[in-house]
Amino acid sequence: MKRPTHGGNLAWAAALAGCSPSFILDFSASINPLGPPKSALKAIESHLKDLIAYPDPNYSQLRASLSLLHPTLTPDWILPGNGSAELLTWAGRELSELEETYLLTPAFSDYKRALRAFEAKVKEYPLLDRESGMWKMVSKKEDKGEKSPLSFLFPSPHSSSDCGLLLNNPHNPTGQLFERETILPYLEQFALVVVDEAFMDFLPPDQQQSLIPVVQDYPNLVILRSLTKFYSLPGLRLGYCVAHPERLRRYSQWRDPWSVNILAAAAAIAVVQDTEFQQQTWDWLPRARSHLFEGLASLPGLQPNPSAANFLLVQSEQPSSQIQEKLLKHSQILIRDCLSFPELGDRYFRVAVRTEADNQRLLEGLKSIL
Repeated sequence: MKRPTHGGNLAWAAALAGCSPSFILDFSASINPLGPPKSALKAIESHLKDLIAYPDPNYSQLRASLSLLHPTLTPDWILPGNGSAELLTWAGRELSELEETYLLTPAFSDYKRALRAFEAKVKEYPLLDRESGMWKMVSKKEDKGEKSPLSFLFPSPHSSSDCGLLLNNPHNPTGQLFERETILPYLEQFALVVVDEAFMDFLPPDQQQSLIPVVQDYPNLVILRSLTKFYSLPGLRLGYCVAHPERLRRYSQWRDPWSVNILAAAAAIAVVQDTEFQQQTWDWLPRARSHLFEGLASLPGLQPNPSAANFLLVQSEQPSSQIQEKLLKHSQILIRDCLSFPELGDRYFRVAVRTEADNQRLLEGLKSIL
């Protein structure tokens, strides 16, 4: 069976481990272990009777509910999709119409899929300095000596007026959080800026660096959000895009009708109002992430990177594919190798932050094979 490029492939992991997929403890997909929320399950059950009807093609109620998360926006600024991956496809189509698209790397592999589908011209800008092995997340301005993430990565404003920019925040796979102010200048520089904020909701509202508060000021800004990771609903496929209404109308004309099924829409309407689950997640993550970080840092040959998301990128002295295989065979634990990130190769792996008991099992499994 071919090695997967995404996390969460339990069939592949089970074949390697020699067990049923249900026995695999999955650290490869960064999904909230506290869910799905009861509110989502209840909504799905109560709408089973509606499966005999087509969804509302305009998703009026779903858009209105999503706008509750962003009070400054009216529903026409929000477009639900069959996962944020579907909406990335249409952003990729737009980017392909430009002279060039700048891509911050290492990058989620689906970005290249979306860009290649429409033969976009891509120029990669790596965050990793190969000579030093350090992440070039921050540089110092020569004039004021101020730290400015991203400022040195891209050309001067005059050289990219017909180009696009695609990046994510928090960054996947490093977990780095870019401050809103460090991205804002690029909205003046690039013809189209697409920011994937799939993991932003794992941060409490007062810590988020989302660009959604400024989207009405920038018609060239597209923001992608996911509902499946935070609310543990990857099987439902649900995300949304925030952008100018005219752009979203164009996306709607390009895609197939009824891309969000009735059960997914019902679950989304329920979970965005589930403030108890949201707070529970914000209370759980910092402590669990810190404990896992410290545990990984204490193991020989491992160096975890600080993260603002619900996952940790770990540098390893041993090949990550070997660690992955040993963990599966000895402990039935699946981690995410980083072979699909060419800039990282076989010396990095990524792990989700899970419950205290699961995290401890991972640490014990790693300790036994390192």
